Amino acid sequence: MDRFESMTAFAAVARAGGFSAAARQMGVPLATISRRVAELETALGVRLLQRSTRRVALTDAGRTFYATCERLLGDLKDAEDAMLGEYRTPRGELCVTAPLGFGRLHLQPVALDFLAAYPEINLRLMLVDRVVDLVDEHVDVALRIADLADSAMIARSLGAVRMVVTASPAYLERRGTPTHPAQLTVHDCIAWSTLGPLNTWRFRQGHVDQTFPIQTRLATTSAESAIAAAQSGLGLAQTPCYQAERHVRSGELVILLQSFECAPTPVNLVYPTNRLLPLKLRAFIDFTAPRLSARVREIGDAVASRPVNT
Repeated sequence: MDRFESMTAFAAVARAGGFSAAARQMGVPLATISRRVAELETALGVRLLQRSTRRVALTDAGRTFYATCERLLGDLKDAEDAMLGEYRTPRGELCVTAPLGFGRLHLQPVALDFLAAYPEINLRLMLVDRVVDLVDEHVDVALRIADLADSAMIARSLGAVRMVVTASPAYLERRGTPTHPAQLTVHDCIAWSTLGPLNTWRFRQGHVDQTFPIQTRLATTSAESAIAAAQSGLGLAQTPCYQAERHVRSGELVILLQSFECAPTPVNLVYPTNRLLPLKLRAFIDFTAPRLSARVREIGDAVASRPVNT
């Protein structure tokens, strides 16, 4: 048994979700793929794949071994790329993930400049409001807006962003200005979440984070939608500052309850530590990190420099 060929076949089946799809992708007969995986299972003494008439699924042992295969095969590809010159000239495809709002407003403009500077690199942007597993989903680097858990990842800090409460001047003139989160129950609030309706917002009082009930007039799954509703004068919205920043600059929105804001949330570029760093990834990080850091600082300066109500 050629262990490399068997591992490659198994990883292809796991990635494609079936033997036939893997055979087509690899350009080899279906019988060859099946034989290589069967030989691998025999050599390891475990069942890696659960087969049925409709689909193929990884067993618990298969999931563990698949992660190992992907790491080893990735390391081998990196070594081959180094010999072929990828580590001398940035080239190839790069996959980057980021939260939808920040990605569309701030990452994409920087990414377009990066593509202009590096014509031999192709970029795939995965803009989604969920935590993407970089290994399982074959992503090179992620922009994360969160407190990072301990992991086998390298993090490049870009700064931090705040959650801010905003409202239009017209709404405040009509309904008054809240000076404490406890007053939100008598104001119209615009709640947003991708996980479903919310009826509380989080603030810091003293040194403790607390949740306060709100009176929800509109619930939406989009921060951009919440900002638009606040602009229209419907009520108050609590969103990341990068969503509200340009509207605060223009005076369309006013920041409220600033002294009760929770601690800012870190923004980082993260990428795996267990592989050689291709030049295309190093080029992306070196190009985008200082530009994104500058954008995060500018956002913070913009929302901090406007008159606020506490």
